[in-house]
Amino acid sequence: MDPFPLSSDHVRWSRTKIIATVGPACREPEQLAELIRAGADVFRLNMAHGGPEAQQESVDTIRRVSAELTLPVAILVDLAGPKFRLGDVAEDRVFCPRGDLFYFVAGEPQAPNEFTTSYEPLLRELTIGDTVMLADGTVSMRVEGKQRDRVELRVLNQGIIRSRQGINLPGVKLSAPAISVEDHQHALWAGKAGVDFVSLSFVRSPDEVRTLRDIVRSTGSKAGIVAKIEKQEALQRLPEIVREADGVMVARGDLGVEIDVARMPMEQKRVIRTCQEFHKPVIIATQMLDSMHESPRPTRAEATDVANAILDGADACMLSGETAIGKYPREAVDMMNRIAMATEETMRGRPLRKLAEADDGLHMITRGVVRGAGTIAQIVGAKLVVVASHSGRTALALSQQRSFIPTIGVSTHDSTLRKMCLYWGVTPLRGAPATNLEQLIRHMDVWAAGAGLTKPGDSIVIVGGSHLTAGPDDEEMAAGVHDIVVVHEVEAASD
Repeated sequence: MDPFPLSSDHVRWSRTKIIATVGPACREPEQLAELIRAGADVFRLNMAHGGPEAQQESVDTIRRVSAELTLPVAILVDLAGPKFRLGDVAEDRVFCPRGDLFYFVAGEPQAPNEFTTSYEPLLRELTIGDTVMLADGTVSMRVEGKQRDRVELRVLNQGIIRSRQGINLPGVKLSAPAISVEDHQHALWAGKAGVDFVSLSFVRSPDEVRTLRDIVRSTGSKAGIVAKIEKQEALQRLPEIVREADGVMVARGDLGVEIDVARMPMEQKRVIRTCQEFHKPVIIATQMLDSMHESPRPTRAEATDVANAILDGADACMLSGETAIGKYPREAVDMMNRIAMATEETMRGRPLRKLAEADDGLHMITRGVVRGAGTIAQIVGAKLVVVASHSGRTALALSQQRSFIPTIGVSTHDSTLRKMCLYWGVTPLRGAPATNLEQLIRHMDVWAAGAGLTKPGDSIVIVGGSHLTAGPDDEEMAAGVHDIVVVHEVEAASD
């Protein structure tokens, strides 16, 4: 095993984390390894495109590649949620001219302008005046009439729709549960598979986040729950949802259809600010480098979009089709990393972000120690901050300060190290003695010098708890308060 696994790559990885979606273009072991080397921190498995059997193979492959590279990599399972779709349309596609009438019908369609839907209650839950969005929002229709077995719609924005495309219903109150029977089964599988994060689509209330957490916890899993913000109802209850979740994803694809697309940029900024208030990591997703499906380079607008998300405070940016089915998955990750690094360079020298008094489960002593550690590291010009963290909460708090001093996370739990893969600026390190201060100092002296991060006389700040002086077998102490800050001067390497 390479004792310095970050020595060749760490200096060229961005602090903003990169999530890559696994698909046909990148599911082989050597392809996944390429994406990790290019800067991918988290792999997303989209349950809308494969059930547990197929996705279990990806979980096993990712874990195997991660072990071979000696680098922690997290896995996020993305539940499909209540996504409503069209049935089959005539000749698999139909053009909808502006002003023409089309119909949702019960039973089999009898004409090219009749559609069916996967959501059986839709006909009775739509009301006159409702807007129906199709083809990712490019085609819109308004409900103009209702009968028991059919709904009449007039085309407002024309375009082509295809079989089984998604249906968006902005502002329509629906009875569909946030977690379907299939989602429930997939969540149970995800918990048993030992994944690190499970995301819930189309969240409308904090109760739905709690429900998913209960399902996942019933398997013994401690996976983080990520709430996807993609409905107006979620924006209306944003602080409650953020407080309940372990992380948040701004899913701009459906959100940009559910609300006026002109509002998207400011709502994205609001979600990021709210996550900062509650010390929750926030992911920006959908069409970030969309043109890289077909091109080895992004558009200027896409590069600017990624940079602005990072400047606003995103913890992670996500690639979807770019890596899952695109022609240039490695190049997309590399480009995301390059944009992030160039953007982050302009952020150097900013004062540490002040930690809000959030209800994040962090002990008041730990909160004070984290604040002090960040300030001390800046004052002494530390080359490295090391945090020994049992659950990862302290590492997350350090991340939220946005310090540009490299932060290394160590833990006795590999699952905690993998969660750190989503935390801005935190690099998880396997194999470090996380329960003994003297051993940790000696280890970091050798490791940091070998990785080219320090030289004799440099300072390292170590943040830990009573477990660092309690002995390696005291698991109860390991989960306690982080109340130790040590400033260590790197010694000359011994022969």
